[in-house]
Amino acid sequence: MIEEIIAELKAELSITEGEKFSLELLTSKVKGAYRDIKTARRYPAGYTEAMVEADMENYFSQVKDLARYDYNQIGAEGQTSYSQDGVSVHYVERDKLFYGVLPIARRG
Repeated sequence: MIEEIIAELKAELSITEGEKFSLELLTSKVKGAYRDIKTARRYPAGYTEAMVEADMENYFSQVKDLARYDYNQIGAEGQTSYSQDGVSVHYVERDKLFYGVLPIARRG
């Protein structure tokens, strides 16, 4: 799943092979987004890695959206908006990208 998301985002963001540093950052952001969704799901101790991976497939879009958001925020961390020369940009709150991600287990 991670490799598929990296490939899709690489194409969407027009990252070329010559931009190795950017590809490394993108890979880092995809892996981080995957971990964030996985943490938000709070899998019970009885879940096997295969069960977790199968469940995570349901959150492909959320992982991809989080990774894209995090990649595009590089250098603008903490900014909620930006304005220059009459152009205004507003960023969605990162937490809103966890749409549909509900925990399986309660915190103990």
